[in-house]
Amino acid sequence: MKQSIAVITLGVADIARSRRFYGEGFGWTPVFDNPEIVFYQMNGFVLGTFLKPVLEEDMNQRGLPVGPGAYALAHNVPNKEDVEPIMDSLLSAGGMLLRKADAPIHGGFRGYIADSDGHAWEIAWNPAWPIDQNGHVTFAV
Repeated sequence: MKQSIAVITLGVADIARSRRFYGEGFGWTPVFDNPEIVFYQMNGFVLGTFLKPVLEEDMNQRGLPVGPGAYALAHNVPNKEDVEPIMDSLLSAGGMLLRKADAPIHGGFRGYIADSDGHAWEIAWNPAWPIDQNGHVTFAV
């Protein structure tokens, strides 16, 4: 089977609050938007934010947690100088600082922000991971 992800969907408590974080914070424009779900076309997949009760109904599940988990989504940037302004923008759009930007021992520069529902986002620059003109990151050693 081909290694690919088509859609990542995050359960959210408030669509408008979530739309503000992703729209104003990252500057992303939805490709589909209704009172229950918002989709953003990404570089090779779609990111969805779905009202938690409607997502639970769609999945035939109840009591799904919303918020932080043992994962982090990442938004990689081409330059070290891009990390902190994006983090500032996300904070202004309702995000919560999890970790101030710094240089980890393995190299690069990164910080962590949570969206309004606690979903963790790493904003990172890694000089060893090239980003092409379409925004695709290549794992390099």
